Amino acid sequence: MSRRLPLALMIAALTLWLALSYGVRYGLMEDVQWVGTCSDDALKWQCVLRSNLGLLIHFGVFGWGALVTSVIAFFVPRKVGRVLAGIGLLLGVLALVLYTASVAVFAVVIAGLRLVRAS
Repeated sequence: MSRRLPLALMIAALTLWLALSYGVRYGLMEDVQWVGTCSDDALKWQCVLRSNLGLLIHFGVFGWGALVTSVIAFFVPRKVGRVLAGIGLLLGVLALVLYTASVAVFAVVIAGLRLVRAS
C-alpha cells in the first residue's frame, strides 16, 4: 500500500463531506420552498429534519462536538487519536458550513495539527 493512499482517501472524503454539507445548507436549510411547505405540513420528514437540524445549529452542537473531539484527540496517542481527529475534522467542517464558524475554526486547526503530528 502506498504511503500517500491514506492521505488521498482522506482528502477525497473531506471533499465529498464538504459537498454534502453545502448540499444540506443550500438545499434544505436556505431553500425558500421549504418555508411554505413546512408551514403547511410540519410533520413531513423533511420539515422535521430541518427543524431538528436548526436546533442543533442554534445550540452549536456541531461546533462544540468538533472542538471537544479534537481536543481529546490531541492527547490520545496512536491510531485512536488519529481517528478521533478525523471525526473532529469532519464535525468541524460541517460546523463551518452550518453557521458555527467561531468555535469550529479552532476545532479544525486542532484536528489538523493532530493529524499531521508525527507518530
